[in-house]
Amino acid sequence: MRARTDSDPRPAIADFEGVAEDSDIAGDSDEEAADHVEGARRARWLAAGTGVLLTLAGLAAALLKLTAAAPARVPAAYALGAAVCALAALLGARGRTRMALWLLIAGTMIMALGDQPG
Repeated sequence: MRARTDSDPRPAIADFEGVAEDSDIAGDSDEEAADHVEGARRARWLAAGTGVLLTLAGLAAALLKLTAAAPARVPAAYALGAAVCALAALLGARGRTRMALWLLIAGTMIMALGDQPG
């Protein structure tokens, strides 16, 4: 079993009957193919769930900072970071987990850098 789970949606998660014919896992047994599918499913749910959680946290922080006496760039940074995390959640749900991970990192950095003094 490999430690890395590919992020492209191939093989289809709904059916893993023809997974053993795939070129990436041609020599795997049916049990190992099912493990690959399960790993891809977990990665999709994790990316989508984390994206939704960070989106809600960013929107809540933007609303809280909007009501406080903060410069206008602070709530805007939180809102922009939340939008990036929402895009990451969408991509994660579609199986593009590697791109979703990088977008989650970027969205979190946008939120963090927007709240820095200066």
